Amino acid sequence: MDQEKRYDVIIVGGGPGGLCAGMYSARARRKTVCLEKYLPGGQIAVTGEVEDYPGFEHISGAELGMKFTEHAKKFGLEIEMDEVLEVYCEGEDRVARCASGAIYRAKAMIVSTGGSPTKLGVAGELEYSGKGVSYCAICDGAFFRDKVIAVVGGGDAAVEEGAFLTKFGSRVYLIHRRDQLRAQKIIQKRAFDNPKMEFIWDTVVESVNGDDRNVTDLSLRNVKTGERRKLDVGALFVYVGFRPNTGIFREPIKVDAGGYIITDSRMETSIPGIFACGDVRSQLVRQVTNAVGDGTTAAVAAEKYIETLEDRHANRV
Repeated sequence: MDQEKRYDVIIVGGGPGGLCAGMYSARARRKTVCLEKYLPGGQIAVTGEVEDYPGFEHISGAELGMKFTEHAKKFGLEIEMDEVLEVYCEGEDRVARCASGAIYRAKAMIVSTGGSPTKLGVAGELEYSGKGVSYCAICDGAFFRDKVIAVVGGGDAAVEEGAFLTKFGSRVYLIHRRDQLRAQKIIQKRAFDNPKMEFIWDTVVESVNGDDRNVTDLSLRNVKTGERRKLDVGALFVYVGFRPNTGIFREPIKVDAGGYIITDSRMETSIPGIFACGDVRSQLVRQVTNAVGDGTTAAVAAEKYIETLEDRHANRV
């Protein structure tokens, strides 16, 4: 039989945004639970080094994630390691159904499920993730100063981030499986005009190679000629897609063209009482600093939403 648990606020996802929301919600004396299927900290917990979060010139992602977790728990946030399979509404309840069979009910819900970068799916990619393989130039570009960097992709993100990486790398190779880019023309022109960028057309990465510590080279294949070769690089940045994790919603929810949840300035979604923060939300930049700001706003807005419900019930008495 399913076990039902009741809270004031449910937070789905324990990344920086979710943990920050949980801290603010618990600090406001609301009974709050954060449901996370992996480790608290989200993507930051598997990030090698972080040097762009205010107050920390250099800290490991795992340590920063632990600090977020401990701080939130200090104010009373409960964290349950469980996978949320579905969220939905039943009257004024916002409900989360979990893989364990547990059912969580609350007056408000904050969704912080993030997203997943599309992987190449080649040998060595996972092995060297955090050791030269990255999916975020802003996060990790500075770690590869004066190194040769490869970028895979042909859309706006790949070309823009490739150009950004020229600030750090001695040379940036952009590898694309076609003979022309999909990025906007103005973005392409900037890249073509950049003397530190070089383009490798009609080519795919077959494997990521390295030593015991870092990426050393890539195995490439030309899709038209079949020719294979090695490319010596110190890092590989992959931009072949990013999928927001929005598949848990039973009711339709308003999203943008990329599938990201659209919110108002209060972080409220098209479903009243359900808020969103972090990478799952439609916005320009996806950084830890954005996520914690979103989480703060979402928690305060959720508190005001609950107060409105409580006032409504008080007036009925």
